[in-house]
Amino acid sequence: MPPTSRFRILTAADLASADSPAGETPLVESNCACPDTDQLLWDGPPIQNSLSGFVRPVLYLDQLPQEMFLVFNPLVATGPAVMNWAAWEFLDSFAEPRSPAALLRSAEENDAFRRLVRLGLLEPAGGARRLQRAAPKTLTAWLHTTNACNLRCTYCYVDKSEEAMDEATGRAAVDAVFRSAQQHGYSQVKLKYAGGEATLNFGLVRRLHIYASELAQQMGIDLHGVVLSNGVALTGGMLDFIRESGLTLMISLDGIGAGHDAQRVFANGRGSAHQVVRSIERTLDRSVSPHLSITVTSHNAGDVAEAVAFALERDLLFNLNFYRDHAAQDHATLRAEDEQLITGIRQVFAVIEQNVPRHSLLASLIDRANFATVHETACGAGHSYLVVDQRGGVARCQMEIEQRVTDVFAADPLREIRLYPKGFQNVGVDEKEGCRTCHWRYWCAGGCPALTYRVTGRSDVKSPYCNVYQAVYPELLRLEGLRLLKYGREEAVSSL
Repeated sequence: MPPTSRFRILTAADLASADSPAGETPLVESNCACPDTDQLLWDGPPIQNSLSGFVRPVLYLDQLPQEMFLVFNPLVATGPAVMNWAAWEFLDSFAEPRSPAALLRSAEENDAFRRLVRLGLLEPAGGARRLQRAAPKTLTAWLHTTNACNLRCTYCYVDKSEEAMDEATGRAAVDAVFRSAQQHGYSQVKLKYAGGEATLNFGLVRRLHIYASELAQQMGIDLHGVVLSNGVALTGGMLDFIRESGLTLMISLDGIGAGHDAQRVFANGRGSAHQVVRSIERTLDRSVSPHLSITVTSHNAGDVAEAVAFALERDLLFNLNFYRDHAAQDHATLRAEDEQLITGIRQVFAVIEQNVPRHSLLASLIDRANFATVHETACGAGHSYLVVDQRGGVARCQMEIEQRVTDVFAADPLREIRLYPKGFQNVGVDEKEGCRTCHWRYWCAGGCPALTYRVTGRSDVKSPYCNVYQAVYPELLRLEGLRLLKYGREEAVSSL
């Protein structure tokens, strides 16, 4: 909107500039395969042809400081907007269908009307939205470079051994990923070098990434690589290679001190927090900015806010992952009760409110929910994700890595993964009981499908964490509103 307009409407897109991250929702790496963006498209007529007028849909509304309002339509992909009273009053005048021709009295009102339509905050009366899934661009693969690990984390699903992937298997795995990517029309491959602990077989990681880079160039496919690490054995040479190769480094940090040490321990039971924090500081000294993966269990739910404060102080990207049941552990001792989780997340939000970062946190704060984009599924398992074990077997998800579906020598491993009929099925959120009518559904997508199936025995029902999600989503949106308010004001001042 023009600076002199009485209607003030602010979104993340308004903060975007060449040298400012305030308009961005960064891609935060996680230990899962996030789906590509789905798109919500109109079935209704364009602005000029809407004969029935326009109407304000059901919106989420929250009051912010400075007499501003956060407004959000959960059924569109434009994200939350912050507006002043005049803009909200104008928007609310469309509570019943109205013809813009009969209402708009000035160019200022006409501009506001058109912007509200573009943001999905006004809709053609009688129009309907449908979710049209765009063709995914990225095929993601988890490469289990070793089954060995120097930690014994309480929630780990890996049945550890000293067995490591050899180079022949690794190259065959890379070949298989690119083969499927080419056959299915993917334009990008993401390789997650994992384990076990990938740094224990870093020589292979180095060679595989060089090989994958050559293959990507030959095939005209973009490549993105991620090293998943517990952070205790990173060396300067590893960090130099990660930086020089453009790899992303993800380090697990579940607290600072006791919270982390309650669940991420060495084989002798000693906590690893001191070593991990020291490694993170060393990565920063080497100009590597790691993404932090924070897993929330019953053991550390009250300590997670410390890890978030640590990340914010260093301007590090991070994500929170709720513990997911699996066969290797007794979930009763690790899964936090709903109220315990809600309390822990609210403590995190309180820390963030005191130090709101310039970049958006919509994609990283609540487990697999991603408020940066609408999506039908919470992850790419069964659709655009391959998990390759140290022997070359291919599974659908790293949490069931021992359940081999095919291997890297198959002509098209991804096709076999997609056709696999057993176990969990990663169905769209509109097919899930308890989700179909929920207004948060395209941001949550029903949560982790493997967890839901393990807990309920069904794929077509809502997540066991649904109550937690619904309790904290409004507070997440409020944080985004505060961010827009803070940096929107800064951007306006700096542009004078």
